[in-house]
Amino acid sequence: MDDASPSKWHLAHTSWFFETFVLEVHNSNYSAFDPDYRVLFNSYYNSVGEQYSRPHRGLLTRPSLEEVYSYRDHIDYHMSIIFDQNPDRGLLETIEIGLHHEQQHQELLLMDIKHLFSCNPLSPEYMAQTETPKRVAKTLRFHDFPGGNVQIGAEGEAFSFDNERPCHPQILREYALASRPITNFEFLEFIQDGAYGNPLLWLADGWATLRKFSWEAPMYWRKIENKWFEFTLTGLHELVLQAPVVHISYYEADAYARWANARLPTEVEWESAARDSSTTGNFVENLYLQPQPSDDKKSHLTQLFGDVWEWTMSPYIPYPGYQAPIGAIGEYNGKFMSGQVVLRGGCCVTPADHIRKTYRNFFYPANRWQFGGIRLAR
Repeated sequence: MDDASPSKWHLAHTSWFFETFVLEVHNSNYSAFDPDYRVLFNSYYNSVGEQYSRPHRGLLTRPSLEEVYSYRDHIDYHMSIIFDQNPDRGLLETIEIGLHHEQQHQELLLMDIKHLFSCNPLSPEYMAQTETPKRVAKTLRFHDFPGGNVQIGAEGEAFSFDNERPCHPQILREYALASRPITNFEFLEFIQDGAYGNPLLWLADGWATLRKFSWEAPMYWRKIENKWFEFTLTGLHELVLQAPVVHISYYEADAYARWANARLPTEVEWESAARDSSTTGNFVENLYLQPQPSDDKKSHLTQLFGDVWEWTMSPYIPYPGYQAPIGAIGEYNGKFMSGQVVLRGGCCVTPADHIRKTYRNFFYPANRWQFGGIRLAR
């Protein structure tokens, strides 16, 4: 798939980041492991130079995995020298971005492996299934939130990406959010009601997209002998009806919300509602690698964090007063603020200490291979 990269490329690219933005800039005695890697493992930094075509990364049989690990060892060794030299605050901030960048690729690794394995008719497992809790999602409820002047975005000394800043005021009208994400059972009702064949439910681009790709269900659903199954990182399993629906596009989330006489939340509504919530949830460390049914022990919102990235209806655009960092690092987020939609909350393959209440993820509305799901608003 054009959007996916081989695991080997992810391993090399995350080290390339430190080589390009730290070692080559701040160590005059540094010698590149292989000068050709500057192009081969450059993702999208045009100011750094040329890049190898993303859709063709899967054709790269060389360098070998062993060579990639040697490259990573080389970078780690020279980074240790940097740390011994007591780097200044500016350099440490670049290194910190690199660490969070690697966490993003840890999630991308699992997204890409899942897609690759799903193309194999043997439905291979990435890892054995962990025993999962048996829960029944409780009846969906809507919780009201007041309007008013709210502060949105990151502030303070803790790490945040530039697209989360600056903290700024926003005016909210009164709104309501659903108590939990939409489940597979609820989305199955949407399918059974003929929603994928009803153009009145879909945005024009969404209708054109589903017809182009013949979508009839979420990305990894499989209908076998009139029974629904779902491909997961632990193989092919019968669909867990009580678990949150996942791997749907913005178009599908928007159509479902319209069918349910609701809408998707704005990212301002989502962040404001999440302000008093804990950021604990089903993240990659749990090793479920799949959304789990809500435990619903709270009387308020559940599963805001972990399980599924929740589509909002907000375009990915800069906050008022946004400034991209100076230099090539400025290409990290800012240049993608066009044609994409914001998702919030993290998912079951996100590292737990990577997520924040202000974290803005973003994908194109037709993307489905990320772990995207639905929380309704009104």
